[in-house]
Amino acid sequence: HLLGTDYIERDILSRVLWGARTTIGISFLATLLAYLVGVTLGIGAAVAGGWVDMVFSRINDAILSLPSIMLGLLIVVALGTSIPILILTASVIYAASVYRIARALGQDIMVMDFVEAARVRGEGMWYIITREVLPNAIMPLATDFGLRLVFVVLFISSLSFLGLGIQPPMADWGSMVRQNLDGLGYGSYAAVWPALAIASFTIAINLIVDDVSASEGGTLARKMIS
Repeated sequence: HLLGTDYIERDILSRVLWGARTTIGISFLATLLAYLVGVTLGIGAAVAGGWVDMVFSRINDAILSLPSIMLGLLIVVALGTSIPILILTASVIYAASVYRIARALGQDIMVMDFVEAARVRGEGMWYIITREVLPNAIMPLATDFGLRLVFVVLFISSLSFLGLGIQPPMADWGSMVRQNLDGLGYGSYAAVWPALAIASFTIAINLIVDDVSASEGGTLARKMIS
């Protein structure tokens, strides 16, 4: 037992490795679904404009105004703590942030000269979206995907730490910290290792995102601030 055992003598290293599959896998699926919804609605609102943009943006602002943890707790308590519910909950909450960035990117690209040229040529909206807008937005969105993945990992881990995320006997990092927290007072480090796993994953993804964002000239950072 290289990292010791937990409160019922299970190997910590194997559970941290198994919990990585659970935590990162669920978070990746939730982030992917959030991007499918957020990018589709955000780009669509930027291209369509008018009342479509206004309606989608007001609904999005309402979701963003609610604290993510509080909204997640309400949904999970009402619908249950199954894995599909956790994935849908995280995807709905973080699709709002993805929508805001995708919409901002779409609005900037829609006023570019090459888009105006495509309109003058008589190209349809589908052509403009797939050939002009998405290819120029894909890199900032791909970079932001890493940031959203980190946020979702922290969100899922927070729910598990509060006892409303992944349920025993499945292992995930957040629930491992909660289950072994009392052992810290007795000199046990079983709660430290999953916490370090969360921290190291978060730092690693942020370093990668910072490097890619820097290579893009800081475009992503400006979009997120605006």
